[in-house]
Amino acid sequence: MNPPSRARAQLEQVFRAALAAVDARSAVERAVVARAAAEPDGELLICGKALAAGRRVRVLAVGKAAGAMAEAFELRARDRIEAGLAITKDGHGARLERIGLRFAGHPIPDARSEAAAREAMALVSSAAPDVATVVLLSGGASSLMACPAPGLSLADLAQTTDVLLAAGADIDELNTVRKQLSAVGGGRLGRLARSERIEVLAISDVPGDRLDLIGSGPFVTDSSTRADALAVVSRRGLSARLPAAVRSHLGAREPAPDSVPAHVRTTLLATNADAVAAAAVAAAGIGMQPIVLTPSLMGEAARVGARVAGLGSALVPPAGDPRPLCLIAGGETTVTLRGSGRGGRNQELALAAAIGLQGRSGLDLLAVGTDGGDGPTPAAGAHVDGGTVARGLRAGREAAPALAENDSHGFFAAEGGLVVTGPTGTNVMDLLLFRVDPTAL
Repeated sequence: MNPPSRARAQLEQVFRAALAAVDARSAVERAVVARAAAEPDGELLICGKALAAGRRVRVLAVGKAAGAMAEAFELRARDRIEAGLAITKDGHGARLERIGLRFAGHPIPDARSEAAAREAMALVSSAAPDVATVVLLSGGASSLMACPAPGLSLADLAQTTDVLLAAGADIDELNTVRKQLSAVGGGRLGRLARSERIEVLAISDVPGDRLDLIGSGPFVTDSSTRADALAVVSRRGLSARLPAAVRSHLGAREPAPDSVPAHVRTTLLATNADAVAAAAVAAAGIGMQPIVLTPSLMGEAARVGARVAGLGSALVPPAGDPRPLCLIAGGETTVTLRGSGRGGRNQELALAAAIGLQGRSGLDLLAVGTDGGDGPTPAAGAHVDGGTVARGLRAGREAAPALAENDSHGFFAAEGGLVVTGPTGTNVMDLLLFRVDPTAL
């Protein structure tokens, strides 16, 4: 395989800088500070608020970044940890000494997800009031810690999640529905907690950084209702495809509102906006002109890719300035499954963009997931330029049919555009980096 072009190498360098800025392990290490570190029982500062010497802690880490966050917290709290549980995705493990590690299903919950959720419920509900509870929350928690509400089964949750994902539901819609079907989401786990001090340290993977949507808000009072969930189902035309038990549950009388304890404090440690800002600094540092488009990119991936390609083709760089532009966007698109191929939203976006960029020079696009994953594939995303479609043809792959079949991964695996990082230890949605070289247009 040919070495990456200079343009691709620059974009990947910018991406690595953005990842470093939202690294979950580093974020926890900044937020949790041990005073008198040489003393095992010294004072612990959690997001600026002291935990008195000698006071014990229970830790619950959930999400794709749970392993990294739990490792960092262990380093700071050490023997202060009375008990702990980390729940994460297969392949996202960590070396933990005081916190138990569990793997569970993602993006579709499995039996391990329910078992882990019940273990989490026991952990927080059995803590003594004077033992602090620290929750380390990141994206993916809705599936990894999934316990069905009374009257529902895990199979009901799994089928509903599968149907919503296949229909292209965004994270807002997805979690609006899942919260109503969960025994832990929508603040229900928080209502079980007995600790007089509860700290939630979160890495945001949702547009707008809404606390009630990150991991379905297990420690946040739910502002949505069953009626809101039904509206999502109706808007997507999915009612007939949902399990009968789910339809009955959502159509039942709305329960009385209930709030989580007032002493729950949630602190955002890293967001997509942080990654976008770091990408802009890094791009400027290597001689590009950064232009931030948005930190809340949304929409159908293929349509977004086509629009971005059109933007790059129509862009007129500033006169007299030969520096490449670096257009930067963050967010999370969606994919509506119509074919039988394999891919992810970033690869699909990139493939649609490649079709629009075909034959043009000076235009390079990188679309990547900050967690290192993109759909059910080992890739984080893909790189494309004006020669991507032609390279695919030489490798025996046509771009347009691959896009129609949702087979972006098959195309890029043959063409060479895949970006593979492995688990990154963070999860703040996706980044789109578009390099425009005015000297080559």
